[in-house]
Amino acid sequence: MRASLAGSVEADSNRMKPHLSPRQAEVVRLRSLGCDVTETAAILGISKHTVLQHRAAAMEAFGTHKAALLTRVAIKHGFTSINDKLTLREKRKCGRKDDGWN
Repeated sequence: MRASLAGSVEADSNRMKPHLSPRQAEVVRLRSLGCDVTETAAILGISKHTVLQHRAAAMEAFGTHKAALLTRVAIKHGFTSINDKLTLREKRKCGRKDDGWN
């Protein structure tokens, strides 16, 4: 019984997964790792305004108007994981050193 319940919950989660463009998904990932708008823009090579536009579109797709919920919903739908970290290349591009989190 428990296995079938877990399977149905997983199926519901996958069926209801919002569609994000690859760039929106990357913005969500970087924001969930603690990158601010300036760092995210530097890593992706886009403007800060574009980062904000991608974040707004992702929040709309997730059905939230709170930036604080963005990470939680992204983890829930598999766009990022709790164990994800910035790559060395990403750290170099945004000028971040080892800050204990990433």
